[in-house]
Amino acid sequence: MNPHADPAEARDFLAAHPDIEAIELLITDPGGVARGKLVAREELEGIYREGRYVAGSILGLDITGEDVEATGLVWSVGDADRRCWPIPGTLKRTPWTRRPCAQVLLTMHDLDGTPTYADPRHALARSIAALAPLTPVVAAEIEFYLLTRDTDGTLRPASGLLSGRRQARFDSYGLGKLDDMSPVFDDIYAAAKSMDLPLRTLMSEYAPGQFEITLLHRADALRAIDEAIVFKRLIRGVALRHGLIACFMAKPFEEQAGSGMHVHVSLQNDAGENVFGSDDPAGTPLLRHAIGGLQKTMAESMLIFAPNANSYRRFRRMSYAPVAPTWGINNRSVSLRIPAGGAASRHVEHRVSGADANPYLVAATVLAGVRVGLDGHSDPGPPITGNGYEATATATLPHDWHSAIRAADQSQFLRNALGAELMQAFIAIKQQECDKFNAKVSAADYEWYLEN
Repeated sequence: MNPHADPAEARDFLAAHPDIEAIELLITDPGGVARGKLVAREELEGIYREGRYVAGSILGLDITGEDVEATGLVWSVGDADRRCWPIPGTLKRTPWTRRPCAQVLLTMHDLDGTPTYADPRHALARSIAALAPLTPVVAAEIEFYLLTRDTDGTLRPASGLLSGRRQARFDSYGLGKLDDMSPVFDDIYAAAKSMDLPLRTLMSEYAPGQFEITLLHRADALRAIDEAIVFKRLIRGVALRHGLIACFMAKPFEEQAGSGMHVHVSLQNDAGENVFGSDDPAGTPLLRHAIGGLQKTMAESMLIFAPNANSYRRFRRMSYAPVAPTWGINNRSVSLRIPAGGAASRHVEHRVSGADANPYLVAATVLAGVRVGLDGHSDPGPPITGNGYEATATATLPHDWHSAIRAADQSQFLRNALGAELMQAFIAIKQQECDKFNAKVSAADYEWYLEN
């Protein structure tokens, strides 16, 4: 029998949706890419009962889909199968597909039942358990662009679904932009409602074509991040139905703002009380210790928060992307922000990660950093007031891919937090990607060097 999900969930779902023809089986790899396969409805109940055997190398691919032998998941183990199990509560209809389909998230285990080391969801589960008896309360806030492709192939920010007007100006918090794009957002909210996804705040972000949606805070951090994974897929699917591209690159346009993924965290005790809660806007000593731990571990964790070459183009002064391990109260120029609000809502907003980062690994690393701070009673120092970009940081952050890979490779914290084998696989993947990326001859090469 499946120790992870009840086969009755599959039976009840199929009975309630007799038109469903196929189900997408999805697992998130270390790079944050959804991998998997499409199966017929007749197979679903058996997958809930017996699991699904899948090549473990599905978690050992780089961003281009090429095997990374150094992950230990490919030829050194004969490209062996592992067993994947459905994650309870994630079986949902996919309303954006033309064919009646559903999807379910999977998690991978070795054949002896132990969690497969390269599955990033297991790393988050360990970080949650390590904080016991405290319970993390987590929410994800993800920025993204909606893009359209001109007839010449040029990508540009989407605008004017109703008005037909192109918008090139900045319009942060602009309701007009939301109204003009309402056909796609109406469908996003309808799809989210049908999938029980708790989308909360929708806003127009700083740049043309850029938006942000915040998900509900949950005292079940695994569920909160599962929902972030499903949300990104939903956005892509609905956008495609409208002829648009949902872009989660950290920096899709040189001259426009980057897209971040902010993680909001507080901790509850057994009584359900927020241990960060205080009438003091700076929160309790526990909150400040947590911030101190996040500061202390931030530099060596940058490869998790900014995993790709493009990620580092986002970090620029006066850009709303943080550039140093700073903290502040009601201040968006720092990395670690305590938002304004009542005592019961007191929490830290981790603003470092790009929208291109793996949500499971980001949340796992953030919670592990919190634990370091609590265990060590870390002192974050005084909060930054005013312009955090003008402040002198107490430590520096890697601001290029090569430096981040080196820092992660030397990090005992990440090996403890995420698992030594997962980190070996993750670094191997990123090193292969870095080597391949650096071998590319770009348009800038010709522009700069062809005639000089």
